[in-house]
Amino acid sequence: MTKINKLMTSDLHYCTVLDNVYEAAVKMKDADVGAIPIVDEDGKTLVGIVTDRDLVLRGIASKKPNSQKITDAMTKRVISVEEDASVDEVLHMMAEHQLRRIPVTQDKKLVGIVTLGDLSLAEQSNERTGQALSDISEDGDSQQGFIH
Repeated sequence: MTKINKLMTSDLHYCTVLDNVYEAAVKMKDADVGAIPIVDEDGKTLVGIVTDRDLVLRGIASKKPNSQKITDAMTKRVISVEEDASVDEVLHMMAEHQLRRIPVTQDKKLVGIVTLGDLSLAEQSNERTGQALSDISEDGDSQQGFIH
């Protein structure tokens, strides 16, 4: 059974709680990603995540978007999986919570992120990934997969 740590992206771009909304937007643009994990000051423990949608709704729409703390725009209750989770477990979590991407942790420390695209590359998971994508898409305009 394939473990998620074999499929996850471990070359991560992330922000710390010390970053602001503008810095997060620049990092997301430079990395060409739609979401970026937020870690604590030591740069290790996952404490949140921010999506491009969060930046618009909670960042730009605020009175001072460039100086707003990223902690004000991020989702604090992040659904994540441990690095030894199976592909089936991750697909189940993604479908259950309408997730398109999910951070991967080891003892609450951020070690990677996995997307439906990453999972579709694994030949044995193509059918399950298609079903998970179908389940996620049925919900319409989800919150980009994170619980707010």
